[in-house]
Amino acid sequence: MRLFRVRQNVNAQKMFYDRSLLWTVMGLVAIGLIMVTSASLSIKETQPLFYTQRELIQLGLSLLLIVIVLYIPTFRWQQASVGLLFISIGMLIIVLFIGSSVKGAARWIPLGIFNFQPAELSKLALFCYLASYLSRKTNEVQSSFWGFFKPMTIMLVLSILLLKQPDLGTVIVLFFVTLGILFIAGAKLWQFIAILATGIFSVILLILFEPYRFKRFTTFLDPWKDSSGSGYQLTNSLMSIGHGGFWGKGLGNSVQKLGYLPEAHTDFIFSIVSEELGYVGVIGVLALLFFLTFKALSIGYRALSIGSLFSGYLACQIGIWFGFQTFVNVGVTSGMLPTKGLTLPFISYGGSSLIIMSLAVAILLRIDFEFRQESIQARIKVAR
Repeated sequence: MRLFRVRQNVNAQKMFYDRSLLWTVMGLVAIGLIMVTSASLSIKETQPLFYTQRELIQLGLSLLLIVIVLYIPTFRWQQASVGLLFISIGMLIIVLFIGSSVKGAARWIPLGIFNFQPAELSKLALFCYLASYLSRKTNEVQSSFWGFFKPMTIMLVLSILLLKQPDLGTVIVLFFVTLGILFIAGAKLWQFIAILATGIFSVILLILFEPYRFKRFTTFLDPWKDSSGSGYQLTNSLMSIGHGGFWGKGLGNSVQKLGYLPEAHTDFIFSIVSEELGYVGVIGVLALLFFLTFKALSIGYRALSIGSLFSGYLACQIGIWFGFQTFVNVGVTSGMLPTKGLTLPFISYGGSSLIIMSLAVAILLRIDFEFRQESIQARIKVAR
């Protein structure tokens, strides 16, 4: 009788993937498609739906990859982690020679329907490698400095290649996610503080000795000082946010997107969301992104609790990644942080970001699915 009840409970669960996570991502993607369409209508007057059509193609490709990844067991990602890391490093080297340049940054490899950005792949590749390393070397990380320092050297290699593009924003994301997962893995506090201090000092040097970065930093401190020059983008972003008020000006009614705010459909789409949907819309979008981050960390914690170290560490890194990148994007558009080219997850236009983040969500769904399978099998064994 007890076994029958357990099986009834199993059938009730139907071993589905986490529906709340799936609906959250679908909601973000839908909002992203609507806002990209709204923000980009005036960019190409002869083809007002140009970016919408490209976004739909990228969404279709992302959906196809999600379906494929859902059938790949998590341990396969662990087996392929080193290979994926080398592929990422290879692509970062290739883009330096054949990459297309946009506004002085050579970050994209032309693929026809869209330009692929290897920096996005480097995030997932590093996180897979770190999860694999930590699942094998947790004790070494906790007990010795070299166990802690080894994964930092891999991040350093990726950082050097990324800075050649240049792409300081991705380097900062990799750095903070790496620190975060090492802290979760049990690294000693003094090691954590030492590396954090070194990283912050390095970023300061990179800003001071690169004229365009230094100019961005000084502009961030007082954008209104040169509102028609170096502070033009940030001041227009702030005006866009201010115009939105509580309820917003209404979908499609943004003024700043009409040629005033550069990158309105990509890195600064949060400003358009603020202007058109207002405070209410902003809270809704941020709530979905917060819930996505929370779900990723929750899935990681549950995996770690049953000893699935690779899955747990990888899910936690994905959660930190989504949360930190959201924080940076919102901070940049609202003037809290210096300007950095990072997308708002699932909202900003960007094929590479959308595809890689979709793969990350598919991995989260797979980790959750495997956790449910193991829990159900454990219940059946207990019942017997």
